[in-house]
Amino acid sequence: MSRDVVFPPGRQALYEKNRYSPAVRANGMLFVSGQVGSREDGSPEPELDAQVKRAFENLNAILGAAGCTFKDVVDVTVFIVDPESHFERVWATMQDYWGEAPHPTATAVGVTWLYGFQFEIKVIAQIPS
Repeated sequence: MSRDVVFPPGRQALYEKNRYSPAVRANGMLFVSGQVGSREDGSPEPELDAQVKRAFENLNAILGAAGCTFKDVVDVTVFIVDPESHFERVWATMQDYWGEAPHPTATAVGVTWLYGFQFEIKVIAQIPS
C-alpha cells in the first residue's frame, strides 16, 4: 500500500510542530485528521459558531489540496464539548456545508476536552478518479 501526506496551503508548519499529518491518501481514500476552528496561528476562534465555520474551512482546504470536495466525503465524525448544550447549534451551522443528499454517514461524540476548542470534525473521503 502506498500512502502520501496532503498538506493544506499555508499550514504545514503547524502540523509539523504538532507532529501529525493533516490527511493521508491511501488506496483511493483520503483520511483527514480532526479539524478544529483554529486560526492561521493555531489559536481557537472564540465563539462556537465561528469555530464550526472555521473547522469546515480548514477541512475544505485539506479536501481541496487532495482534489476532493465535501461531496466526496463518505464518513464524518464530529466531537462536541457539552453536546447537551451545543448539539442543535452545531448541527444547524454544519448544514451550511453539508450539501445535498446523499449525505455521508455521521457519528457525533460528546467529549469533555478538545485542547481549548468546542468542536472537531474528522472525515474519510473517496478520492475522485
